[in-house]
Amino acid sequence: MMRVIGTAGHVDHGKSTLVQRLTGIDPDRLQEEKQRQMTIDLGFAWLTLGHIQVGVVDVPGHRDFIENMLAGVGGIDAVMLVIAADEGVMPQTREHLAILDLLGIENGVVVLTKIDMVDDAEWLDLVELDIQDLLANTRLHQAPIVRVSAYTGQGIPQLVETLTMLLNTIPPRPNYNQPRLPIDRVFTISGFGTVVTGTLMGGTLRLGDDVELQPSGIRGRIRGLQNYKQSVEICYPGSRVAVNLTGVDKNDIQRGDVLSHPGQIKPSTLVDVYCNHLPDASRPLKHNTSVKFFCGAAETLATVRLLSHQQLHPGESGWLQLRLNTPMPLSYGDRYILRYPSPAETIGGGVVIRPNVSRRWKRFRPQIIKQLETILQGTPEQRLTQAAESQAPKRRLELQQITGFTDTEFDLALNTALDQEMLIALMPDQYMA
Repeated sequence: MMRVIGTAGHVDHGKSTLVQRLTGIDPDRLQEEKQRQMTIDLGFAWLTLGHIQVGVVDVPGHRDFIENMLAGVGGIDAVMLVIAADEGVMPQTREHLAILDLLGIENGVVVLTKIDMVDDAEWLDLVELDIQDLLANTRLHQAPIVRVSAYTGQGIPQLVETLTMLLNTIPPRPNYNQPRLPIDRVFTISGFGTVVTGTLMGGTLRLGDDVELQPSGIRGRIRGLQNYKQSVEICYPGSRVAVNLTGVDKNDIQRGDVLSHPGQIKPSTLVDVYCNHLPDASRPLKHNTSVKFFCGAAETLATVRLLSHQQLHPGESGWLQLRLNTPMPLSYGDRYILRYPSPAETIGGGVVIRPNVSRRWKRFRPQIIKQLETILQGTPEQRLTQAAESQAPKRRLELQQITGFTDTEFDLALNTALDQEMLIALMPDQYMA
């Protein structure tokens, strides 16, 4: 079994030190990080908890590096929200927590670090009460709080036990037979060539597979695979993966690109999304506003088109169509974050509903809003029927890409839709609504 956990929390609250204490690996790999004693970019480590291999993604806590943090937390199964006992809840504690909530991350542990720096037991109790208040209306409201000192080792065995119990409760990542690897690192190794890393989702990768990079469309082949520095012949969803590629130059790849099997993902510049606007956002979100869009390990500028509201006030939710400045390979159900470019501010996020939209919708059209709500909340057969609405028949693979169904989920939805005459099978593997 494989899982990926991430850190989150304010700068200098001890995230990297905690990761090193747990794994024996220093996640700060850049010389500048070691000189400044501050995490700037993503760091990576791993450990084994019982029968579980656990990858760890360590993120920067400084507000100037929030966008690097966003590239690391999208593919995690659980989070360690790190809060220093001597400072308590701080600004980036709140911002990171809001991001975790928008990304739908509901498995986690709060790690109260640096308890060796606090002599007053009552102070620790007050900090815990403050943390409980902070978590009360979030997805992490039931997260346990574990007191530790990464310096002395106090509380580390309890943290390991808590993490092990938590990770054992999380179901396996689904296998849609559509592997996607959002790339968070790319480098070369002498004698081997180009290597990319990321957290695998959606399907398996095998040695020798032909693969494609999106949005560029460049194709290559898998020369080597590793999980946590162990060479393997197959990698499964939910694992940290290093892929050695042939036929692809390092300079043709950048963070945020997605590795997949050829023809399985199409990059898009027009996407329909459901958006939750953060309650503490500084101002309403208006039509035609320019924002930064983050999904997976990628980011791009985008223009907001409000479909359901004149403007989206802080704390409100609604439907948007986003026009992306650069194409991005997206799938149904992907979680995303929106930020204002200047002054930089996290303002909201939500879920991708239609990743490849062919046209710009007129605003305030009830028919369009109803279609989007069906995709978000409808039954599987309703979602499949909605996906099949087109002037031309669609094949199974395309419908699976749109709906995000596993093979089993697709078969159940298809049989129901055919039985209820919601879909027509025109020929083998082609369907219309």
